[in-house]
Amino acid sequence: MGATTLKVLVVDDEPGMQTGVERALRDYAVHIADVNEDVRFEVEAVGSGEEALERIEHRSEPPQLLLLDHMLPGMTGLAVLDRLAGKDLELLTIMITAYASLETAVTATKRGAYDFLAKPFTPAELKNVIQKAAARLLLARQARALARERHQVRFQFISVLAHELKAPLGAVEGYLAIMRDRAAGDAIGDYDEAIGRCLARVEGMRKLILDLLDLTKIESGQRARDIAPLDLCEVVRQTLETYRPEADARRIALRFAPAGPVPMEADRGELEVILNNLVSNAVKYNRDGGSVTVECAAEHGVVTIGVADTGIGIGPDDVKKLFGDFVRIKNEKTRKITGSGLGLAILKKLALLNGGDVAVESAPDAGTRFTVTLGQRQASK
Repeated sequence: MGATTLKVLVVDDEPGMQTGVERALRDYAVHIADVNEDVRFEVEAVGSGEEALERIEHRSEPPQLLLLDHMLPGMTGLAVLDRLAGKDLELLTIMITAYASLETAVTATKRGAYDFLAKPFTPAELKNVIQKAAARLLLARQARALARERHQVRFQFISVLAHELKAPLGAVEGYLAIMRDRAAGDAIGDYDEAIGRCLARVEGMRKLILDLLDLTKIESGQRARDIAPLDLCEVVRQTLETYRPEADARRIALRFAPAGPVPMEADRGELEVILNNLVSNAVKYNRDGGSVTVECAAEHGVVTIGVADTGIGIGPDDVKKLFGDFVRIKNEKTRKITGSGLGLAILKKLALLNGGDVAVESAPDAGTRFTVTLGQRQASK
């Protein structure tokens, strides 16, 4: 919970009115529940519109709330509103007048006033309108902050995406230039390696795009879910069969020996995404001749999936970064391993979506173990 002090400028040529407002707001504090902020008020008073404009336009810390009398010597309150119109100010104006009429209220509102307070008013009436104005101002402040944050996130996202696509696009362009110029020879077979590398790069970009679509659907809540009874063990077996050819080519043993079925209710597609990321990483970052061990169990309504490998492992500093968007641990051991850098971020979000989480234990050259918990209830047998 934060604490905020808002500056209030009272513009009224009656000293008694100035003193009354200052006294009413001097020790007044209010909690704005919508933004979880405690607000206090710092009051300053002037007796003319000209003085008000001087403080608003030329002070390094101008007021945020303006209590503006309609009838003033020199400039009227409406004239002050006209001068402030169109200026980029964090300022809400509450019009004060002894001539409370619908016409004056409408005119003041059209010229930018937030609210209207008719003389004579009680301290309670003053505090009520000040509280509403403070809530409105802080909500607007929060909205601006969120808009800036979204803009910054979007900029960072596009920058990272452009960086991730730049290298594979450059490689494909280079290989195509070699083929166009017949630089490797005149026979089509001379370009088999270049074609293969182009296809690998295109596949990498396709995976990046599909992972991005998955990520945005999950974060926006637009991913359709089909919660149904299933056996987690059957999903695990299917996933292992998918990666068995890649594992066999590197003599990596895939081990899974469940004690029995693990019935649960979940979205099968989400489980497949979780297991695909876990098993594919366990194979990719493993050593030739190593092993991947998968375990799963359900107890007290909590489903646990464990995937351990005998691979290259990672250090504690890198473990902290694992679940960020576009994060890939880059070193001499991982230099040739491809990936979008989004798989573990998606896995984490899916675990949270299912009321669970993911943990990792790893050390360099000592393998890695991921443990995913899911809060889905078990299906009835």
